[in-house]
Amino acid sequence: MENNHSSMETQAIQSLKDIALESIKEQRARRRWKIFFMAVFVVLFFMFILALKSTSGNNTRFSTADEYTAVVNINGIIMSNADASAANVIPVLQEAFEDEKVKGIILHCNSPGGSPVQSSLIYDEIMRLRKLHNNKPIYAVASDLCASGGYFIVSAAEYIYANRSSLIGSIGVRMTSFGLVEIMKKVGIESREMTAGKYKALIDPFKPTTPEAEAHIKKMLASTHEHFIESVKAGRGDRLKDNDDIFSGLFWTGQDAKALGVIDDFGSVASVARDIIKAEEIVNFSPEKTFFDKLSNGVSTSLTTFLLEKEVSPVVLY
Repeated sequence: MENNHSSMETQAIQSLKDIALESIKEQRARRRWKIFFMAVFVVLFFMFILALKSTSGNNTRFSTADEYTAVVNINGIIMSNADASAANVIPVLQEAFEDEKVKGIILHCNSPGGSPVQSSLIYDEIMRLRKLHNNKPIYAVASDLCASGGYFIVSAAEYIYANRSSLIGSIGVRMTSFGLVEIMKKVGIESREMTAGKYKALIDPFKPTTPEAEAHIKKMLASTHEHFIESVKAGRGDRLKDNDDIFSGLFWTGQDAKALGVIDDFGSVASVARDIIKAEEIVNFSPEKTFFDKLSNGVSTSLTTFLLEKEVSPVVLY
């Protein structure tokens, strides 16, 4: 009997221990879930705050001034899915011209160039808006770099300003490619690409180039270059000096660019707003990108560029 009683006590004690352990485990699990949900809540809360901040950051156009200078940025490579695309730049240009408080507009350019199509679209829209709002001047200010497609765009402005050390010009067109034929011969590799269409693989790096292909590409580049030249001449008029180097693809410092008539004078965004437009208050009409926008745009740009180069190297103005 005593043995049975002792055994029952042992089992009871063990059961109590098991219950206590289960209770502890359950409490620990609750704490872990509580911590998890609190962490999720904190992360979501901060994401919400950042989203609100990003949304308010996109609207940098608040000003109590009766009149101000609008700034529109042309930053980075000019291409269809980049910040400096026609889809991004044209709407803010239109808003700036239509804003009754805007006394004048500044194109602030810091770009090496890019797509001739995107550059031309923005250029054409500036010319259209100038005619539509002929009482509202538009000027351009070059920052560190205003080259090729960037210069294409700013040549539509009434006057162009830059720093003496800015790099300006590069009025030319290029298409990049490469050839691996000789290397392939040395290592015993042959191209087996098949196409429908005689010139589908016109600049295939794995095949020798042909005189017909070179002639066609040079003609295409010359046509694009001529469009570039005509646009610059239309924008700059007789301010350009009679110098063939201007359209050779060369670029210059602001000091030399002024001597050639490629720019008009030296100045910054602040000095042009203050001294030329006479509206010192500056409102930037270009939307600020959020971190997620920049990340997605960067991935999209890289992927698009990679896919384009696999098919055909695009014509670019830089």
